Amino acid sequence: MVEDPAGNAAPPPDPSGGRSLDDLAATLRALKAWAGDPSYDTITRRVNASDVAAGRGTVVDCFRAGRRRINAELVVAVVASLHDDEAYLATWRRAIRSTLAERQAAATVRVLTRLPSDAGAFVGREQELDALRHASGVCVITGMAGVGKTQLALRAAHARTAEVTLFVDLRGFHPDAAQPPAEPGAVLDGLLRALGVAARQIPHDLAARSALFREQVAGRQALVILDNAADDEQVRPLLAPGALTLVTSRRELGGLGPATRIELDVFSSREASRLLAGAVPAGADPEAIERVAHRCGYLPLALTVVAGRMAAMPGWTVADHADRLDERHRNHRLDDGVQLALHLSDQRLPGRRRVLLRRLAGHPGQDLDAYAAAALLDAELDETEEHLRRLTADHLVQQPSPGRFTLHDLVRAYAAERAADEERPADRRAALTRLFDHYLYAASAAMDALHPAERHRRPVLEPRDVAGPDLSDPKAALHWLDTERATLVAVCLHAARNGWPAHAVRLAATLYTYLDNGGYPADAITVHSAARQAAVQSGDLAGEAGALISLGVVYWQLGRHPEALTHLTASLELFRQLGDGRGQARALGNLGVVHNAFGDQEASAAHHAQALQKFVEIGDRVGEANTLTNLGDVYLRMGRPSEAADQHRRALALFRSLNHRGGEATALTNLGDAGTRLGDHRAALDSYDKAIAIFGELGERYGQTCALNGRGAALLGAGRRSEALATYETALDLARSIDDPAEQARARTGLATLRASGVGDPPT
Repeated sequence: MVEDPAGNAAPPPDPSGGRSLDDLAATLRALKAWAGDPSYDTITRRVNASDVAAGRGTVVDCFRAGRRRINAELVVAVVASLHDDEAYLATWRRAIRSTLAERQAAATVRVLTRLPSDAGAFVGREQELDALRHASGVCVITGMAGVGKTQLALRAAHARTAEVTLFVDLRGFHPDAAQPPAEPGAVLDGLLRALGVAARQIPHDLAARSALFREQVAGRQALVILDNAADDEQVRPLLAPGALTLVTSRRELGGLGPATRIELDVFSSREASRLLAGAVPAGADPEAIERVAHRCGYLPLALTVVAGRMAAMPGWTVADHADRLDERHRNHRLDDGVQLALHLSDQRLPGRRRVLLRRLAGHPGQDLDAYAAAALLDAELDETEEHLRRLTADHLVQQPSPGRFTLHDLVRAYAAERAADEERPADRRAALTRLFDHYLYAASAAMDALHPAERHRRPVLEPRDVAGPDLSDPKAALHWLDTERATLVAVCLHAARNGWPAHAVRLAATLYTYLDNGGYPADAITVHSAARQAAVQSGDLAGEAGALISLGVVYWQLGRHPEALTHLTASLELFRQLGDGRGQARALGNLGVVHNAFGDQEASAAHHAQALQKFVEIGDRVGEANTLTNLGDVYLRMGRPSEAADQHRRALALFRSLNHRGGEATALTNLGDAGTRLGDHRAALDSYDKAIAIFGELGERYGQTCALNGRGAALLGAGRRSEALATYETALDLARSIDDPAEQARARTGLATLRASGVGDPPT
């Protein structure tokens, strides 16, 4: 064991603070050295003796750098074999969870349910297209960057008919380190949501998600494009038998099993000439066209960029363009065709358009809309849209779907390099500050439209003229949030890590309810962890306390009650230091919920009572109503149904006065539960029926399930057994559809009771 100079045993290395799998592996290697450097065989024997199911991977894998994913359970077993201390193991578990959650959410991807446009020039590739036209199963298209893999896949896909179409960019080789290759679990989450699977139905385990995806596309004519894949391991869980899956990658991907394989090379001289000839008048000098093609290295991306430049300069002959390429090649020694083509196209751009191209490369997300681009450029929307239209026509910007813009990896890398060389850091920082303002204010407007009664709970933003889309309609607001979710997560991470702590803290707090209601726990852990880190580094105690509450709620939802208790307790202490009554009330209320989950109703009731007093003192009626209904639930569990009913009636009156429909339905459901316990079945049924109607209007299936199960119990108590049977069966079906085991168990218990009395068939 390592000792310090004083002869005392040095503590084992701390995994906290690591932000990547490589950091975890490095700490594990340091722990191995600290423990006397036992052999890998020795560690393996210890792990095997601990009877831990290793799953995928080996002990040696845990220590290797460059891993894209790890077996968390195996890593903890390895740590235990080296230092079996429960407190130390808990530190490792927290570090692993934090790292994996961050990776999963940082790799959030957008899944398109229709193909990106195929509007660009396309020549040649006849043999490849013919092979894809008759292919089935998995088709792998490989080749160097810029060779046209995606274009070929899209051209082939547009020629096919499919019942289900899914497209996802796996970001295997994104030039921005903040955009890592997409985690298969995150991709499957997006694919399943795109197929209409509810968030509550999506399992957390990768294998289960993969199995559910295969089940969802089975028997359907499905076309899936997995663009820009990193490796076999990333793609394998995303394959579904029966679906036509087109995979593009710069790597061979030889481990995917039987597949149609197409290795795409640069254009032939004839194909390159055909592409360039489409941009110049008929009868252009063939020799000059060949010179241009040769200088571009026959690479499709470079040829496409140069063709766009040629089409925009009708006064130049092809020979003029060839001479200019030769000149730039001699002067700058640019051997790379893409670099040369991009340099020439970049140099002819008007100044503002050139600035926009560079600033687009600094955007931390995968794609953006015109409003975000306008914020980067500090320009009016009309001017920005014209620049984007022209950049798209010049093939410097891509438009994968209407209104969304992105850069090819090579263009992004080039533009980012030019920005670093030519733009002042202060100007680039000001552009990103405007961008982050845009997302913060737009997210705030969207949340105000969706949850107006909770506006006072979100960060107050100072009045500022920040241009953005009209998000006053709740449907438009939700669509914007769903579209920008991956970008908002990326913005929060970038802001937290690169000097915009206030933006990270406020954006995370603004998105709290959206991520909570939407069923995005990995994203929630990521943004709230980033916000907490930013708040700590900037000395923002209120921001840290708010992030701790948000993390505590997420951990409670995931059933990680000890962690929830730890975070909420720490939050309460910070809010007490600050003298923040509303913050204390929120922390106390959530602590009451967690204690209730632990089964400690006395502690739960005490915390809720303290929270209620504070909410009343500060006039927070939403907080007061929520706490009343939570307190009523605790009283019901304590066998005090009359007191529970009193709390729920008070909550119901408050929610109705606030026009808080979701809260009203929840209070009605809880009031029905109290009525059933009191034997007042008629009143209970009236409450349940009203709740079911409201939840139906809101599309809240979990609330409907709870109310239906309660209604079944009331009907059973009233002796209306046939109606109870039908209600429980409906509740069971709905509970299955949202994958809620607790409500499934309630429905099955009711059905079993009915069966025991001779009503209905056995529940399945």
